[in-house]
Amino acid sequence: MNYISTKGNYPPVDSATAIKFGMVPRGGLFVPESIPAIDFDRLRGMDYGGVAYEILRLFLTDFSEEELKDFIAKAYNGERFDSSRIVPLHFLDDNTSILELWHGPTAAFKDLALQIMPHFLTTSARKLKSSREIVILVATSGDTGKAALEGFKDVPGTRIIVFYPKNGVSDIQRLQMVTTGGNNTSVVAVDGNFDDCQNMVKSIFADTQYNAILNNHGFELSSANSINWGRLVPQIIYYFWAYLGMVEKRSVFIGEEINIAVPTGNFGNILAAYYAYRMGLPVKTLICASNINKVLTDFFESGIYDKNREFFKTSSPSMDILISSNLERFLYEISGHNALKIQRWYNELVKDGRFKVDQTTAIRMTELFVGGFADEKETFDEIKRVFDNYGYLVDTHTAVGINVYRRFREESGDNTPTVIASTASPFKFNKAVYRAVTGDDSIDDEFALLEKLSEIGKMDIHRAVDGLKDAEIRHKLNISTDEGRRVIKEILNIK
Repeated sequence: MNYISTKGNYPPVDSATAIKFGMVPRGGLFVPESIPAIDFDRLRGMDYGGVAYEILRLFLTDFSEEELKDFIAKAYNGERFDSSRIVPLHFLDDNTSILELWHGPTAAFKDLALQIMPHFLTTSARKLKSSREIVILVATSGDTGKAALEGFKDVPGTRIIVFYPKNGVSDIQRLQMVTTGGNNTSVVAVDGNFDDCQNMVKSIFADTQYNAILNNHGFELSSANSINWGRLVPQIIYYFWAYLGMVEKRSVFIGEEINIAVPTGNFGNILAAYYAYRMGLPVKTLICASNINKVLTDFFESGIYDKNREFFKTSSPSMDILISSNLERFLYEISGHNALKIQRWYNELVKDGRFKVDQTTAIRMTELFVGGFADEKETFDEIKRVFDNYGYLVDTHTAVGINVYRRFREESGDNTPTVIASTASPFKFNKAVYRAVTGDDSIDDEFALLEKLSEIGKMDIHRAVDGLKDAEIRHKLNISTDEGRRVIKEILNIK
């Protein structure tokens, strides 16, 4: 399997090279040259690791069976995940299930990719006989940062530097990151929003002169964001796993279609569902759920992507994004791998902050996708509605997904069995969840709220946040958006 650039500006590379680079050196994202089909009969009766192998072997063809199975065994086990199923499926009713993607070490869906990605990356470097130390740059809206830090912490031959918006993550998310140990980890607060962090990191990747300086000092850059194919491909697995779980519960029979609703900001999680569909997963509709930063909802309705709008800080900060990086991959796929269109649209995005797709592309977008959004009141009301009706606690992001799906079902009359991606534990956003359920916003102590939420939901506090109160603050760097290059050199001790 070879990988090609969405902008047609780089020769095809194998999966190890695509993973080591992170993104195309000349700008653009790597995508598979073709999308393989899956044989469902091979998947039935398998555990999560077995399903993972069957998916990964189709995309990572220059890794051996022994390597892939070793990576899977190390990533998806009882030590790292608190459920024997790795990703449990919780049914709200006969037609609606919640895919709990938050049972890993950091209580967020990013763990499913970032527990295995370090194995991909270090093995790729070895295959390519790279002698430089790999420096992972991460821009995070909250969850990717901690998941990447845990995945790469103390991994030989790597350094990881995480940039997060100073006032754009929850207190729990911030504490998870700044208390991280490890001798190769750095966490940096940025005076700006997530898009500022992401644009800073992208510009550093594209700066050939700066990269040459790093190379001369024995370092090379890579990424753990979903712009790296090695981050995205493990996310395809859990949509097949969800379908098999629905078959097991007789919610559907093999071959019957399902809907998938995904709360998303950077478009990576729902793009993985799209790739699963292209591989043969029977999907009727992909429901793209946004918060009030509804650039994606507007795009699916109008065909115009426009980031020139007010930016809102919300209770679902991982979706507070106006530039959805993985949309580029999706547009490349549905435009028939038309790199010239991608170049034109994304040049317009840089120049004008907006672009409009052609009518053919706009029609293709809506053949499978629908967009919707939930504002803050709707999000809080949905958390309470789900708890009152089902005794089930959901976080703010999951609530956005449930709300958008519920209104889609009511407006369309579509009762197709549906799985909703639950991207984070309710304990990770305890203040918002507690307030939504009780109406009480008088308690500011995050750790007192953990206890109260545990009592209300009759759930154990997630181990990812239990004990944070007494953890040592290890990372205190704070920079402006134009200081990224300087602080990286400082961290790497480059004069």
